[in-house]
Amino acid sequence: MATVGFWALVVLATVVSLGTAWTLGANSNSPPFAPAIGANAISTMRAAFLIGILAALGALTQGGSISETVGAGLIDGVAITSLAATAGLLTATAFMAFGVYSGYPVPAAFATTGAMVGVGLSLEGDPAVGTYRRIATFWVLVPPVSGGLAYLTATILRRDDIPETVGVPLLAAVVGAIVANVELSVIPSGPGATQNSLAGLGGDIVGLSPVAGVEPTVAVVTVAFAAVSFQFIRRRTRESVDSGIRTFLVVLGSVVAFSSGGSQVGLATGPLENLYGAELGLPSIVLLAIGATGILGGAWMGAPRLLQATSREYASLGIRRSIAALVPGFIIAQVAIALGIPISFNNIIISGVIGGGLAGGSAGVSRRKIGVTLAFWVVTLVSSIAVGFGLYRVFAVVLGG
Repeated sequence: MATVGFWALVVLATVVSLGTAWTLGANSNSPPFAPAIGANAISTMRAAFLIGILAALGALTQGGSISETVGAGLIDGVAITSLAATAGLLTATAFMAFGVYSGYPVPAAFATTGAMVGVGLSLEGDPAVGTYRRIATFWVLVPPVSGGLAYLTATILRRDDIPETVGVPLLAAVVGAIVANVELSVIPSGPGATQNSLAGLGGDIVGLSPVAGVEPTVAVVTVAFAAVSFQFIRRRTRESVDSGIRTFLVVLGSVVAFSSGGSQVGLATGPLENLYGAELGLPSIVLLAIGATGILGGAWMGAPRLLQATSREYASLGIRRSIAALVPGFIIAQVAIALGIPISFNNIIISGVIGGGLAGGSAGVSRRKIGVTLAFWVVTLVSSIAVGFGLYRVFAVVLGG
């Protein structure tokens, strides 16, 4: 029978998780709409409202895979207890709070991953070496891939022989094709699956045999989404280039904000996976709903001030460089969600900004700033492991966990 102490830990862990989600909603989910605000395409308060709604929806419909990785995939041989989850969340939140108040680039994914590895090792669990290798490979690839995609995007938008009435709609077509294949838990899926995409649903309904490994209906739906997206933005840019670009910025900001919710919520809910699933016997949607609520509150209460600041930064970057930074963000975030890999959204955006800047002749790209950022990423990961390990040991001695 559960004791009073157990329920006290459940409440404490849940409150800390909500606080972590609130912090993520106020900070990590804000950048996607900053370019649209800088271009006067949407007001700050309306953007904050949309960020909250979209990020919360992304958390509910896409956050399960990363939450599971953070909660159960980082350590083998032991389950994360309520006390260990509390220690991990407190460690990660402390690192994120330090980053917010100090201005240093502390990535939430690095802090949370390190903290959960630390508490897991403190529980005498075994390192999940295969998972570490997969996550590390993805993290190492993020800067060059994000920067490279941003460089390519910015180069296309800057070419004189590719008018904006073609270049911008082409990017919209790419985004539309990806949206058609984004897997969501609310879309009916086949046996043994928990998520499906609109293209996949079309394939399930029609049921054609694959051709060269590709289901024809999936390809048709994907192309249809791309064509509709292309035509919609092309019509807007033909009426007015500025109006078309502003529309694309709002649409792009919306899908990126949705993706950020799906990729970030697991950092707040993952440590509680074992507590809510195994010990309390609750479905995963309950835990995701708690994370989504925290993200929603953080976006509505904390995002407006950050949006005003970041929108000025994006305005100084220019519209093309802003678009170039967000397109890779959307692509990489969706790949990470599909693979269940925790990521730092700011890591992706910073790399994209650098890549877009290089397309303009390296303007605004500081090697020193890049070096400091990379150093803090490594320091955050290593030190959060140590702090998480030590904090749980202290909790176990004092509270008897």
